[in-house]
Amino acid sequence: MEATKGPSALMQSNFDLAEYDRIVSALYDAALDTKSWAPALEYLQHVFAANYVTLILRTPEQADTGLMIAVGDVEGGGRVTYMSYPQTTTPFVNQPADKVFTVEDLMTESEWRRSSYYQHWCAGHGVFHVMGVDIATPGAGKLRFRITRPENAPKFSAEDRARCEALLPHLRRALQIHNQLDRSESLGAMYAQAIGRLSIATIVLDESGKVLDQNLIAKEILATGDGLKVVGGRLEASYPSDNRELQRLVRNAFARYGTGNVAVAEAMSVARPSGLVSLGVVVEVVPSSEWAEGKGQPAAVVYIRDAAGKSLASSTVAKQLFNLTPAETALALELTNGLSLEEAAEALGIRRNTARAHLRSIFSKTGVRRQTELVRIMLNSVAALSKNG
Repeated sequence: MEATKGPSALMQSNFDLAEYDRIVSALYDAALDTKSWAPALEYLQHVFAANYVTLILRTPEQADTGLMIAVGDVEGGGRVTYMSYPQTTTPFVNQPADKVFTVEDLMTESEWRRSSYYQHWCAGHGVFHVMGVDIATPGAGKLRFRITRPENAPKFSAEDRARCEALLPHLRRALQIHNQLDRSESLGAMYAQAIGRLSIATIVLDESGKVLDQNLIAKEILATGDGLKVVGGRLEASYPSDNRELQRLVRNAFARYGTGNVAVAEAMSVARPSGLVSLGVVVEVVPSSEWAEGKGQPAAVVYIRDAAGKSLASSTVAKQLFNLTPAETALALELTNGLSLEEAAEALGIRRNTARAHLRSIFSKTGVRRQTELVRIMLNSVAALSKNG
């Protein structure tokens, strides 16, 4: 049976429009929040009087077991269960994209009962009637959608098929939105980790100076209260003169947003009561979408660099980059953190002559002649971008 398309599928589905609206809304809620897939799939389970509703997000490749989300009476599962999907030889492989099918479209009832897939994976879980569709999504390949019923339930009807067809465009779009948001969040997390590994603190402020977000490096700096602190939820500098300048930079950032000149950033040094080297601070505005009402609510981001902080460079990567021994790598990192050769030797528990021998070898391998050059190439290398280790 050829699947119906477009408005005719919705008309043949006999959907109550209020119910249809609730289902579609649930699908788009799920697109925006992974936790919302539970109510969305449970709603579909109710609509189709199914014992299971399953989304196969990733099919296995070689040793990979794949991934699927299942709603139903899954042993050990809750409202929604994320499960491995080990099957690569189901009777439902290689189906045309975006075409709803049932078991009856593919084989006779006796062939279905005799199939190893039914006997090993379906019969024991009360699965007999199956309706499904392989959904083509841009950038994510095919995603498999399956609805099942037990043998004592009615087989899937033409109306059920029409309902699935009517929901298919929204299910596809919801999955596409979910994939795009997931990719954006993953990239954002990756960039945030890279900033953190470079020992750069980031603090996001609203127009009043209230702290909206901060990374781990920023939390460590603020926890000391040495130069910068949070008072009443707002970012402030320790000394009044520095604080007035900091607040001016934040106000200027938002003022520039109002004029459209958002590319300009301003910088300042923030003195520290401890006497350590001043914190370097850069403030710039991060605009929101221009089409939002009132041009949205922009935010200011404050970048902070602690020149006295230790380098987070990975010893493993530094060793690989410059072909250093473990002892040479340890010495190079201590020197990068600002210690003198004598201080580094003491910190590592080695003799000064041993440290000097290591340093000569490091110079030879890295092609530098002075300790300052070594510190520069270590700080400018990719060692800090890798995870610590």
